[in-house]
Amino acid sequence: MGLEFDDAFIQAEEHRPKPSISEAGGIPVIDLSPIIAGEGEAFSGLVAEVGSACKNWGFFQVINHGIDGKVLERIHAAAREFFALPLEEKRRVRRGEDNPLGYYDAENTKNVRDWKEVFDFVTNESAELPATEEPGEKRTDVFWNQWPEYPPEFRDVCKEYSKEVEKLAYKLVELISLSLGLSAKRLSSFFKDDMNFIRLNHYPPCPEPQLALGVGRHKDGGALTVLFQDDVGGLDVRRKNDGEWVRVKPIHNSFIINVGDIIQVWSNDAYESVEHRVSVNSERERFSIPFFFNPAHYTNVKPLEELTSEENPARYEEYNWGQFFKARKNSNFKKLGKENVQIYHFKKALLAN
Repeated sequence: MGLEFDDAFIQAEEHRPKPSISEAGGIPVIDLSPIIAGEGEAFSGLVAEVGSACKNWGFFQVINHGIDGKVLERIHAAAREFFALPLEEKRRVRRGEDNPLGYYDAENTKNVRDWKEVFDFVTNESAELPATEEPGEKRTDVFWNQWPEYPPEFRDVCKEYSKEVEKLAYKLVELISLSLGLSAKRLSSFFKDDMNFIRLNHYPPCPEPQLALGVGRHKDGGALTVLFQDDVGGLDVRRKNDGEWVRVKPIHNSFIINVGDIIQVWSNDAYESVEHRVSVNSERERFSIPFFFNPAHYTNVKPLEELTSEENPARYEEYNWGQFFKARKNSNFKKLGKENVQIYHFKKALLAN
């Protein structure tokens, strides 16, 4: 890959991974097969399980999700093939500040460089974003996918995968909606002109895995993340009940789901977006493929009226999703002299009773 280890990758001491990390007491594993029936006791049990996982963990793993294993094999093979190309070949589709889609190998999380290389694409071929982060900005920029020439089937495989995962994401959002006591389709309407994107991640073996991270600790800013990972493992989740980091054990052909900041705000803190990170190792490369399920750029995010009341007032000010995303993307490219935008910046100061 051509990554040379230098100081830019070194995490502050308190954020470095411990030499060993527990897989015990891990995130809930949920069987989605009751979705096929769509009603009855098993389906009600599934809704309750999803609600409990969102509340207690913010993360869960799904099996029997309905996506053919061959689709997963094809996307994994395409990612391996693309990242194995010479660096100058990958850089033909390099992303930059003018277009955040394509290949990149120098991303920062919380102002520290990540030990990884990525390829980003949107599921609709193009994405629209506000032209600036300024409040009330009406102008927009349109970004287009940059597809590499090699491997030749890369684009078709990515499109096939994105169609399947998008279907799954809609099903999951319906379950989350029901678990909050809302109608099944209450949240789906926000995704009409979605800003969904997929990232192919490659984490090469790292000579100093005790100093660096594949991705530093962070919370996902969107609505929902649906992650496919290989069997190497490295995703760590911060357990809510004690703040300890727990390694998510890979289950063959499963997906890892986590609620993002938008669902935290919509649910008025009933469900919480949880901190996670990626640890690396010195022996094996790792591949993972997150799908980020996001509403349209013009969506203003605020707690849903049905989930607020006099006793439980809205805990967040309204904010524009496109501008939030734009601010986050900018911080990935350059170290900022300030913390990048977080949802707690929109938290209301609630009056004490």
